[in-house]
Amino acid sequence: MAVLIVEDEPSIADTIRYALETERIDNIWVTTGQQALDALSEGNTELVLLDIGLPDMSGFDVCRVIRQTSSVPVVFLTSRHEEIDQVLGLELGADDYITKPFSPRVLTARIRARLRQPPKAANITSAGFSHDADGARITLDGVLLNLSRYEYRLLLLLMSHPGRIYSREQLMQQVWEEPERSFDRTVDTHIKTLRRKIRDISENCDPLRTHRGLGYSFEADA
Repeated sequence: MAVLIVEDEPSIADTIRYALETERIDNIWVTTGQQALDALSEGNTELVLLDIGLPDMSGFDVCRVIRQTSSVPVVFLTSRHEEIDQVLGLELGADDYITKPFSPRVLTARIRARLRQPPKAANITSAGFSHDADGARITLDGVLLNLSRYEYRLLLLLMSHPGRIYSREQLMQQVWEEPERSFDRTVDTHIKTLRRKIRDISENCDPLRTHRGLGYSFEADA
């Protein structure tokens, strides 16, 4: 999974890529709107960093197409400072709007903040689990799971990508607000309590799989 950079100016793209790689954030760089849509269709994009002035189509149009099929976070990074452009970008479904020139450190901090937020999942139903997006709650076989904030975010992230293995570091970065202040075994502890709460409702239900040396996944067929 990577941040998709959609920017047609090589010097700006180089600055962005260096900033992200310094923070160990994987990235992919494309220069046109169509290349962005093609890359997004491959399913390995975690966030889109999108310029408006692209050579083949407007970044606004790219965002509009993305929002027809995907809830991936979209952050505009553009030289357009006008309020009307910012309003339009956010109304089209963008998650943030950053203007150029920009601070690389601020940019990476805001990207990390977006990556740590739970996915904008619609109502999800999988293996007896149901997520109510409006109520921010998860039930199992119709019974409400009494989850803490981070248990909820952790389970929702895993549910939203069944079968995908997340490392502990990825889970820390995407779920916890201040991962650098948390202990190494925090994820393991939360997985353990999640399993206990799930089994309190359904004794034989165990969709949270441990992959030794890799991390955790949600298996819908468990």
